[in-house]
Amino acid sequence: MTSYPHLFSPFSLRQSQLKNRIVHASMSTHYAQGGRVTEALVNYYVNRARGGAAMLVTEPMGMLPSQKIPSRPQVYSGAFRDDLARWAEAVRAEGSLLLGQIQDNGRGVRTGTRNPSAIGASALPDDLSWTVPHALETEAVARMIDDFARSAEILSDAGFSGVEISAGHGHIFHQFLAKRANRRTDRYGGDLNGRARLLLELITAIRQRCRPDFILGVKLPAEDGLADGIDLKTSAAITALVHATGAVDYLTYCWGAHAHTLYEHLPDLHGPRAPFVEKIHQLGQSAPGTALGALGLITDPNEGERIIRTGLADLVMLGRPLVTDAAWGKKAREGRESQIRYCVSCNTCWHMITTGSTIQCDNNPRVGAADEVDWTPPRANPGRKVVIVGAGIAGLEAAWVAAARGHEVTIFGASAEVGGKTRLHSLLPGGENLSSIYDYQFLAAQRAGVRFVLGKHADADAIKALAPDVVILATGAEPSWPDFIPEDYRDEDIFPNIRTIAARFSSGSGRQGGTAVVYDHDQGAFTYAAVERLHDRFDRVVLLTPRERLASDEALVTRQGIYVRLYQKGIDIRTCVTPLASSRFEEGIVSIANVFNGAEDIIEDVALLSFATPRVPNDALAAPLRDANITVRLIGDCYAPRTVLSATQEGYRTAMEI
Repeated sequence: MTSYPHLFSPFSLRQSQLKNRIVHASMSTHYAQGGRVTEALVNYYVNRARGGAAMLVTEPMGMLPSQKIPSRPQVYSGAFRDDLARWAEAVRAEGSLLLGQIQDNGRGVRTGTRNPSAIGASALPDDLSWTVPHALETEAVARMIDDFARSAEILSDAGFSGVEISAGHGHIFHQFLAKRANRRTDRYGGDLNGRARLLLELITAIRQRCRPDFILGVKLPAEDGLADGIDLKTSAAITALVHATGAVDYLTYCWGAHAHTLYEHLPDLHGPRAPFVEKIHQLGQSAPGTALGALGLITDPNEGERIIRTGLADLVMLGRPLVTDAAWGKKAREGRESQIRYCVSCNTCWHMITTGSTIQCDNNPRVGAADEVDWTPPRANPGRKVVIVGAGIAGLEAAWVAAARGHEVTIFGASAEVGGKTRLHSLLPGGENLSSIYDYQFLAAQRAGVRFVLGKHADADAIKALAPDVVILATGAEPSWPDFIPEDYRDEDIFPNIRTIAARFSSGSGRQGGTAVVYDHDQGAFTYAAVERLHDRFDRVVLLTPRERLASDEALVTRQGIYVRLYQKGIDIRTCVTPLASSRFEEGIVSIANVFNGAEDIIEDVALLSFATPRVPNDALAAPLRDANITVRLIGDCYAPRTVLSATQEGYRTAMEI
């Protein structure tokens, strides 16, 4: 008996029966190589089917002659039919359905460069990259429809259960649908009927060419936030046109576009949970009787249960949560919610795939492994005595994995609570879900028998007294002092770094007045979350950085969200500047200079000056322990200051190696 009877109830879609309402929403993995289906690609989808997803939508497939990106599974050429059939059969063997996704970026580019071979509805610039595409001739549009339909037929013949047309996100279909991007005067332009003709003709062509039980889903744009774009009223009208074809089995919706609104399609914890569900339900009223898929920041089984129970949607579509835990559904059904590795909505997965890497996850260092579902670490022989110093997420990951392998593990933590810097970040605006990382690790470590010594700084003598075979240092790093602060002013009580500020203002309220100045030489999300917190306390906040923009090391969608929030709060952002040592700190005056031309300015009424700077590893314990002939491994920021992703991956990898 499951606690989520509605979420795990069966559902009929066309002529197929879904074992539950959980759908893997399309996520690019980049596991294909040279367009070929690889074992890693099959493993990824099989694991999520085995872990409880009833239906899985693939990443965008190579379904046009021009779509020859090596990381896209190639369909159009027909050269890999057997591999496609093997992929579909492997998913079907787990009792799940596999749908291929039809998509083309058109003029849309996310990488910051322009695409010289882009195609589009009209010769108008992409709002994000300013790429001006070649406007497809009328005959070329018709050929594209035929090519897509031909590829869908190949998938049908290969045993795929269906396809999903990705018609939003600012991609090619969205570009045809939106007046902003479509100024055509032929049959594929003009009024909404004309602008929707590409999509409608493709729907009809797929239904005509594929087998009768072939599922056809469409993801439509709901709101792209752009003038002459798609709003809810226009989306409802498009929904009605799609519904009128009588050929579509399910609908879902997405937000944002290839513009300053791109971040909206990947909501994070700076807004409400499941922010799109009610609007998706509203749009679904224009397609009565068509199954409706809910998506967008749905991370917990209770949210999925509520959506189905209250009739807001028929399907719960999960992308990032199923990257984080392939067994999300299985664990929920079996009442093992505490063992779910929950998505933290950080968008690292999106960042990895849009910058050319294979998919990776901050809270799952084993994405894509063949035995990913309900993985149990293999036993080590012989077991060893392991001491870990540092109870942040790197140390915790190493601790639970090492203990589960049979090692005797003791972990020291300077704080009375685990989580380290990540715990501090979780207390800042938008950071709530980060607690899922260390919560999972801590419970797993307790189950595995890890001995915790918290609230104590471990010195070399205390560690040596335990006679360890291996010591893992996960002691993190500390912000360095910026050059503009004179030596005799380098006191945390005078100039606290951004972590100290975050801890100081992590709870409570009350304004202090004056101006808070933060020097950003870090560019991480933690810094900007702390700046938002300062906005609640000071009359004015000024953010300085020597770079030409903020958040350079964050995913584009994360960076956009940061800019939106900071500008909406009225935070004074100044780029390409650095504070000067000649500042009159005692008088509340900070002098700044442009890094390119040296032009100076001052900031007055400064009540607080803080900084986020390159971090220095806390590795002082390594030398005395090595002098005692103890094997020492450095992980996370203690090895070199980096990211959450590096911390969890290194903790896992080190525990597997010892």
